[in-house]
Amino acid sequence: MSQIKEKKKVSFIKGLRSEFRKIIWPSFPILMKQTFTVIVVALIIGGLVAGIDRVFGAIVRLILA
Repeated sequence: MSQIKEKKKVSFIKGLRSEFRKIIWPSFPILMKQTFTVIVVALIIGGLVAGIDRVFGAIVRLILA
């Protein structure tokens, strides 16, 4: 039974190494451009959510006051 588990582990590791060789890693400039884009989009969406939250908060305060 132990030999079967060991063979499965070895097979899994070989498959994992094979899949990692297929990965196409981005170049540094592309990586920086994509990182910058993600940060900018996250800030924009965060600003929109904060703005909507303030508007709805003000509306709720008007209703409850």
